[in-house]
Amino acid sequence: MGDTQRWVNRLKQWWGGPDPALIDAGAGGELVVANIRLLVLNLLLLIPLYSAIRAPSGQEYVVGLVATLIAVLAAIGIRVVVRRGFYRPWLGFATTALDVSLVSVALVGYLLLNRPHMAVNSLVIFEVYFLAIGATSIRYDLRVCAFSGALAAGQYGLIAFYADSRWDLNGPAYAPFLDGQFDWPTQWGRILMLVAAAVLSMAIVGRVRRLRRLSARDRLTGLLNRGYFEHRLEAEISRAVRYKHQISLAMVDVDRFKRFNDSFGHAAGDIALREIAATILRSVRESDIVTRYGGEEFVLVFPETRPEDAVEKLEHLRLEIAQTLVRIPQHEATAGFTVSAGVASFPADGDGGDDLLDQADRRLFQAKEAGRNKVVGPPNLAVGTAREATVPEEHFAV
Repeated sequence: MGDTQRWVNRLKQWWGGPDPALIDAGAGGELVVANIRLLVLNLLLLIPLYSAIRAPSGQEYVVGLVATLIAVLAAIGIRVVVRRGFYRPWLGFATTALDVSLVSVALVGYLLLNRPHMAVNSLVIFEVYFLAIGATSIRYDLRVCAFSGALAAGQYGLIAFYADSRWDLNGPAYAPFLDGQFDWPTQWGRILMLVAAAVLSMAIVGRVRRLRRLSARDRLTGLLNRGYFEHRLEAEISRAVRYKHQISLAMVDVDRFKRFNDSFGHAAGDIALREIAATILRSVRESDIVTRYGGEEFVLVFPETRPEDAVEKLEHLRLEIAQTLVRIPQHEATAGFTVSAGVASFPADGDGGDDLLDQADRRLFQAKEAGRNKVVGPPNLAVGTAREATVPEEHFAV
C-alpha cells in the first residue's frame, strides 16, 4: 500500500505541471521558441518563393507557399502575444501542437501532390519534428514534452498508414523509386525515434527542474528563497499592472524565536521552522507565494487579493500556528509559537516590490509594539485582535 501511494504521489507531482519556481522560466522559454519559430518559417518561405521563380508553371510550390504563409502569420501572432507578457501553462501545449502539426501539414502536402514517397521518406522535413520536440525542453513542463512526442508519433503514423493504404507504394509504376521504397520496419523506426526524442526532452527537463529547485528553494524549509522571491515579486507586480489586479503582501515573524533558540538550541529551532513553514503552506492557495525571507521571517504574496482578504487569511494563519504544537525530540518537549504579521497592498502602498516590503515591515513592527501575536493591515482595516490566541509565555510545555 505504501509503495502504491508513493507511485500515486509521484504521478500527481509529474502531471501537476511545472514547479512554480519554473513558471517564469517557462514563459521566457516560450518567447525564445516564438522567436526561433518565426525565424525558421521566414527562412522556409524562401524555398517555395525560389521554386515559383524557377518554375512558375509548377504546382509544388503553391501548397508550400500557402502553408508557410499561414504558418508565418500564426507565428507572428503568437510572438506578439508572448512578448506582451501573456503566458499560461496551457500555452505550451497549444504552441507545441502548432509546431508539430506544421511539420505534418508539410508532409500531407506531398500526399496532395500525389508524391506519397516524399511524404514517408522525406529526410529534411521529417527531421523538423525533432526540432519541435526538442523545443519543448525549454518550456520546463514534462507534460508538454510527453505531449509533443505522442502527437508527432501519432500524426506521422497516420500519414504513413494512409499513404500505404491509398497507394501501391512498391508497385512498378514508381520504379526506379527516386524517393525510395516503402517498408514498415523503417516507418516504425521513425516513430520510435520520435518517442525517444520526447523521452530525452523529458529527461532534460527533469534534470533542469531538480537543479532549479535546489537554486530557488530554501534548503531547511523547502520554501522559495529570498533571491528567487525578489525576481518573482517583480514579475507578479508586472502582471498586476498589466491586468489591473491588486496584490497583497504579508511579512510574518515568529514571536520571541531568538529566546526559544537560546533555550533549546538551533537544531530545535530548525525543527520548529520546518513545522511552521509546513503550516503556512497548508493555509494558502497553490497560486500564493511563500518565502523564507531570513531567519524566522517569512514573506507571503497573495496575487489578485484585496488587503482585507489578505488580513483575514493572516488571521486564520495566526490562529492555526498558535494552535500547533511542535514536538522537540531532543528535549522530550512540545513547543508552541505565535506570529506577528504586517500586510501591505499594491497599488495602494506603493508601485514596486521594495515599497511593499518596507510598508509590510513597518506594520509588522507595529504588531510587535502592540504586544505581538497580531496582524496589522492598512489603516482603514481593523487590526486582527478579536480572536486572540495564546501559548504559554515560556513558549513550551513539557
